[in-house]
Amino acid sequence: MHRRTRLRALWLFAPYIVVSVIHVIADAAHNPLMTPTKALLMPLLALPVILARRRLAPLGAVLLLLAALFFSWLGDEAGLFFPSAPELPLMLGFFGLAHVAYIALFVRHLRVRRLPWWTAVYAVWWLLMILVLGPHTGALLIAVGAYGIVLAGTAATAARCRPMIAWGGAFFLASDTILAFRLFLPDAMPDWTSPAVMVTYTIAQGLIVAGALRGLRRGLVGA
Repeated sequence: MHRRTRLRALWLFAPYIVVSVIHVIADAAHNPLMTPTKALLMPLLALPVILARRRLAPLGAVLLLLAALFFSWLGDEAGLFFPSAPELPLMLGFFGLAHVAYIALFVRHLRVRRLPWWTAVYAVWWLLMILVLGPHTGALLIAVGAYGIVLAGTAATAARCRPMIAWGGAFFLASDTILAFRLFLPDAMPDWTSPAVMVTYTIAQGLIVAGALRGLRRGLVGA
């Protein structure tokens, strides 16, 4: 029974996995497919959540998970959806909201342990990022600093959850760290770091959602 459930869950994630691989390859090859495949990522990741809705509880937790994916999607496609607005501030805003939703989900519905001592490294990470990148962020310093706080908050609170979610939070932080250096210190970053951003990002989101679905199945919330 458990094996059948796992196989079914894997099939639900299959479209997301396939499109993620295609997107990363297209990104590395600078192929036009990278644009439409990126737009499909979060909707495809929301599909397992929607299809599993009847076996998940409580409703508030499911809505938080879907909200995190929705705001992530807007962050991914900020330049496409809002072409006349500055893209980077919109990305920071939408992903900031996604992280707030994730933090609420982890703290209220998915935590299984106390905050591990080693999560102090995320505070050190934030300080180092401000010291290194702060001088290069210009007018976005406050926005970048605030985003770093919620990003580190997601990684730290994820560490209180199942290992799958904890790893997802760590990969999310790794992805945005690489992206931050590409945005603010582009000359120091080799070309391969572009697909590296998306490899770590797609792994992060996939692990968080898969872990959340396991934790939110009826009778397992908070277990």
